[in-house]
Amino acid sequence: MKIEVWSDYVCPFCYIGKRQLEKALQDTGFGEQTEVVFKSYQLDPSAPVTSKESVYEMLGKKYGSTIEEAKAQTIGIAGRAKEVGLDYDFDHMKTANTFKSHRLAKYAEAEGKAAEMSERLLHAYFVEAKEIGLTEVLVELAVEVGLDREKVLDVLNSEDYAVEVLADIQEASQIGVRGVPFFVLNRKYAISGAQPQELFEETIRKVAAEEEIQPALKMVGTEDTGICQDGKCEL
Repeated sequence: MKIEVWSDYVCPFCYIGKRQLEKALQDTGFGEQTEVVFKSYQLDPSAPVTSKESVYEMLGKKYGSTIEEAKAQTIGIAGRAKEVGLDYDFDHMKTANTFKSHRLAKYAEAEGKAAEMSERLLHAYFVEAKEIGLTEVLVELAVEVGLDREKVLDVLNSEDYAVEVLADIQEASQIGVRGVPFFVLNRKYAISGAQPQELFEETIRKVAAEEEIQPALKMVGTEDTGICQDGKCEL
C-alpha cells in the first residue's frame, strides 16, 4: 500500500493529520505493509524567509481580526493537537517561508531520511517554535537526524531539489488539491484534512482488502521466548 501525503511545515493540521495517519496504521496493523511518501506543498509561497511577526499578527492581518481574536482562533487547533500528543507553542511561532525546508526534505529523502526529516521539521516549528526558514536552523535539524552538515549546507546554498519541490506542487494542482494535509491512498482514494481517526482506519482497511494485504500479527507475551529457529532452541 502506498500513501502520498501533501503537506506544508507551517500547516498546523498537517502535523495533526500525520499523527492520525500513524496511529491508524498502527491500530489497523498495516504500518509495515505501507509506504508513506511525503509531498511538498506551500500554503504561502510569498511568505518571507523569516519574520518578527507573530502567528497572531499574521492571522490578524489575514482575517482582519484583532490579536485577541487571532489567539482565540488557535485555541481549538491547540486542543486538537493535544488530543494526538502534540503541544503547540503558538505564543512563540513566527511566520516562515517553507520552500527551503521542502528542498531539505527532498534531499533527506534521497539519503533515506525522509520520515525522520519531516517529523523533525514539524516538531521544530510547532512544538519548539524554531524559525525553519533560516539556513542555520535547518542545518542543525538535518544534522540531528543524521545528515552530513557540509552536504546539507551545499544543498541549501544552491537550488538543488527545487525542481522536485515544484513538481510536487504542480502535481497537487493537477489532481485537485486545494488545501493540506491531503492523503492519497494507492492513487485511488483521497482524504482531505485531518479527518476523524475512524475515516483513516476505514480507508486503510478498504485499500488493504482490495489489494489482499493482511495486517501484521500483534504479538502477545514476551517475544522470542521458548522458540526454535535457525537450528537452535531457546533453553
